[in-house]
Amino acid sequence: MTDNSHMQRVQALAERNGLLRACDLQAIGAPRVLLTRMTAAGLLERVGRGLYRLPNTAGSEHDGLVKVAVLAPQAVFCLLTALQIHELTTQLPRKVWIAMPRGSHAPKIDHPPLKMVQYGGEAYAAGVEEVIRDGATLRVYGIAKTVADCFKQRNKIGLDVALEALKEARARRRATADELWHYAKVCRVSNVMRPYMESIG
Repeated sequence: MTDNSHMQRVQALAERNGLLRACDLQAIGAPRVLLTRMTAAGLLERVGRGLYRLPNTAGSEHDGLVKVAVLAPQAVFCLLTALQIHELTTQLPRKVWIAMPRGSHAPKIDHPPLKMVQYGGEAYAAGVEEVIRDGATLRVYGIAKTVADCFKQRNKIGLDVALEALKEARARRRATADELWHYAKVCRVSNVMRPYMESIG
């Protein structure tokens, strides 16, 4: 297959996926050196280590999240970032919060800045949902799990954030009391959450 037909396939892949990794080229049988050639020719632009997209692609508010999802597939968006994805907070976090399995190294991503927490077992695996943004699949904790996580990490993000998340989730009927209790147990914060849960009913 000629370089030109490879390039056309790479461009089609970039149009479909938004972002390209070097390993994505294996799936279409194209050599990785094409990324360098196409970048030099102005057909692609490098947006991060090992990450490319078509030039003049309009950026969106989800660019940073998509980049993290592509480069760190094990990452689950959590805490303030999960609240932002679920539209349950007025805050705009300066860093992208991700959960990784216990013992993981922080992903090597130059931008956006990351804040990582590590969870083991069910605390990491439970409550993961998938949402699509800009054609990419983002793994994010569901609302009830996120609220419980906020109480678990209240020393890092502030008890006020956890309380706002709990009140919003209940007021907007985005999480049932049963779901919240379930994840409170998973995250081992039942005793911390109980008085707040009882006060809002």
